[in-house]
Amino acid sequence: MSDTERVEVAGLSVAAGLHRFVEDVALPGSGLESGSFWSGVATIFADLAPRIDRLLADRDEIQAKIDDYHRAAPGQVDEDKYLDFLTDIGYLVDDKGDVRVDTGNVDTEIAEQAGPQLVVPLLNKRYAANAVNARWGSLYDALYGTDAIDQSGDQSPGTDYNPLRGAAVVDRVRDFLDSVAPLADGSHRNATSYAISGGRLAVEQSDNGTVGLADPDQFVGYRGDPAAPESVILLHNRLHLEILIDRRAPIGRDDPAGIKDVLVESAVTTIMDLEDSIAAVDTEDKVLGYTNWLQLMAGTLSAEVTKAGRTFTRRMNPDRDYTAPDGSPATLRGRSLLFVRHVGHHMNTDAILDNAGNQVPEGILDAIMTGLGSLRDLQSRTQLNNSLTGSMYVVKPKMHGPDEVALTADIFAHVEELLGLAPLTIKLGIMDEERRTSANLVASLVPARDRIVFINTGFLDRTGDEIHTSMYAGPVVRKAEMKSQPWITAYEDRNVDIGIRAGLPGRAQIGKGMWAMPDLMADMLEQKVQQPLAGATTAWVPSPTAATLHALHYHQVDVFARQQELASRPPTDRRELLRIPLAARDYTAEERQVEIDNNIQGVLGYVVRWVDQGIGCSKVPDIDDVALMEDRATCRISSQHVANWLLHGLVSRDQVEETLRRMAVKVDEQNSGDPDYRPMAPGYDGEAFLAARALIIEGTAQPNGYTEPILHRYRRQVKDKLITEPVRSAS
Repeated sequence: MSDTERVEVAGLSVAAGLHRFVEDVALPGSGLESGSFWSGVATIFADLAPRIDRLLADRDEIQAKIDDYHRAAPGQVDEDKYLDFLTDIGYLVDDKGDVRVDTGNVDTEIAEQAGPQLVVPLLNKRYAANAVNARWGSLYDALYGTDAIDQSGDQSPGTDYNPLRGAAVVDRVRDFLDSVAPLADGSHRNATSYAISGGRLAVEQSDNGTVGLADPDQFVGYRGDPAAPESVILLHNRLHLEILIDRRAPIGRDDPAGIKDVLVESAVTTIMDLEDSIAAVDTEDKVLGYTNWLQLMAGTLSAEVTKAGRTFTRRMNPDRDYTAPDGSPATLRGRSLLFVRHVGHHMNTDAILDNAGNQVPEGILDAIMTGLGSLRDLQSRTQLNNSLTGSMYVVKPKMHGPDEVALTADIFAHVEELLGLAPLTIKLGIMDEERRTSANLVASLVPARDRIVFINTGFLDRTGDEIHTSMYAGPVVRKAEMKSQPWITAYEDRNVDIGIRAGLPGRAQIGKGMWAMPDLMADMLEQKVQQPLAGATTAWVPSPTAATLHALHYHQVDVFARQQELASRPPTDRRELLRIPLAARDYTAEERQVEIDNNIQGVLGYVVRWVDQGIGCSKVPDIDDVALMEDRATCRISSQHVANWLLHGLVSRDQVEETLRRMAVKVDEQNSGDPDYRPMAPGYDGEAFLAARALIIEGTAQPNGYTEPILHRYRRQVKDKLITEPVRSAS
């Protein structure tokens, strides 16, 4: 849906909705003058848009050469010759030197704390409010309300409070307290009261008198009367936890020590996403995202929430005031530290047209508009600070190699100049999710070494790019087999190894990917500890509850100590990273059908919500009805996988078409309880079905296998109908 009302300014044609946002909301109070602002915007696009075009052309040229290389000898890859070829065409650059990241003014949450990270669609105000407030989470609620505690038999949650389940939760939390903040003698299980005496925590026990902590320095504060505190704040592995005490509360009155809950410092950082988890296809969508970001930076974002028939307004939490052990006042941050994720270099938008009528790069527009929104925080015109060091934090996805990282750094420098910010105010998080960046990661850090605050692996996008880059080399392994391939181990290990050697510990995050099954928290608790053990200071979680539970892993593992251990590990050979995951055997007809059933059902289940309802990320049932968090990255890998097998004849075009129709019926059944859902069958001619089909049938032709061009085209058609159909029916 194109915004037809436009404003001409500084040689640009600006959609009226965006112009109103800038003039009426973002510029007032900023100290920036409208005319010079728009003139500066026009200069940035004129200077940098041609450079983006050249780099995108480089991508296409390199990919065409790789395609020709594999067409000449499909299924045959001599590793030495292949690496020489990639070097000759400029795909690989010298990546053997050292680089030292030298980023300054980095907030504690990034530099010194290891903990969970949320990724949240910025267009959804309620999700954004939940996420910014997810810095602290109830451990009692997280355990009681999920399968982290066995839900069978006597411990079933039921419809009313189950005291047996509650007792199991309390036992689990007491064990946790004993493991992270042990007493000098005895156990928190036997505590009958907590008090502060002489600046230290005193715990009275039913069987062992009064004792203190084994490490008294873990006690960092309290609230209320020191003789009978309302809460006690402890510190372990640089993360805080707060024991809440209230003998009148429903839980506390039955607890010997009066403990009603334990709060855990959870989502230390959050990425507010303008990219893969949203469906933003026009000016209206973009302005909503920019507005929500500005309100987050102003500390004013709020959302109406309805729970159990009660509607209330959720606002951003204030900081948490308490008393330090020496009696002085102290404060802990009440909110998650926020990044914003922009779109990649490959995206354009008609929210602004240049003087030749061309759409402008959307990533540059994101940088300008979120930078403008961040002025509230950077100029201390906010009710609730985000950064305490005067920095803005941006995650940039889908960059291909060091030249594209250098471009991003230059975009940020231009935006700083436009907004009157000090150089290097805007910090950069690099998504290490494209193969050319992974293979040249050292070189990719160099042009942004004074801005880097984050490098993060993303298995799904990385797999999508792995398939597309080597599309013509031969059929790839089944999707479930991909994680056991040599390249994925090399990818994950290399990211950590390079990050440690580049000096990220103490300056920047080294991150890992998402836990995609939000209802399977017991499995997450068992498996996701591997990410901090791998040396990652953060990893993605799908919900505030998951953040609270994943936080337990960072108490279990001292990540910074683990990084010191890993620093002596020999670096991973780049040739392992570039080993193409080709199928080593012929799959049976049944295996092939099961594989495309799984992939196509996932594509349809995600795309139908994206195109018809504008939902960019949600829990989507898989073919076995297990809810998975799906976004464009999962859609990319599934569609590219089927496209690869179709190209190499493992499945036929007729087989894919039949599977699309059969799985559309399955997805329709799975969504039958949604009143806003539009079935795809029996017509199979709606925009959602056609978009999903196009992602597969046209998959080999999509630049880098990206899903955005097709999804945007069909979503805009749906939005156009929402405007035109009422008019037609009225006539």
